Amino acid sequence: MSFLRCIDRVTSPFSNFGLGAVRTATKRAGGTIANHGSSPGKRLGVKKFSDQYVIPGNIIVRQRGTVFHPAANASRDHTIFALIPGYVRFYKQKYMNGERKYVGVVRVRGETLPRDEMERGRDRYFGLKNLNAPLADAAV
Repeated sequence: MSFLRCIDRVTSPFSNFGLGAVRTATKRAGGTIANHGSSPGKRLGVKKFSDQYVIPGNIIVRQRGTVFHPAANASRDHTIFALIPGYVRFYKQKYMNGERKYVGVVRVRGETLPRDEMERGRDRYFGLKNLNAPLADAAV
């Protein structure tokens, strides 16, 4: 009989053997409710995708940090936006032990980034000048 009492005492969670009595919660933990769910989403992410036409000022990527790095004709900020009218291009380049993702803008639809300047020459964009207008006579 005493042997059965010892087994019952070991298996019972309320026994004085070992850790002592175990209390169980009568209510679940509620936690705090301050600042939970009150802030709206920040709408981060890619706004213009590859091959989409953009004009100067169009936001291409909204991000925190530098998930995407700015390439040619894109801003130098965490929010990457277009500096010239053209088409969006994404590409990856090896950087140290990994890869970096870049986003830029090209003027011609079929063009790729990074641009090979030795083969194709520099890409120049003059936004506020009409290059096709006739030259005005220089006043003497």
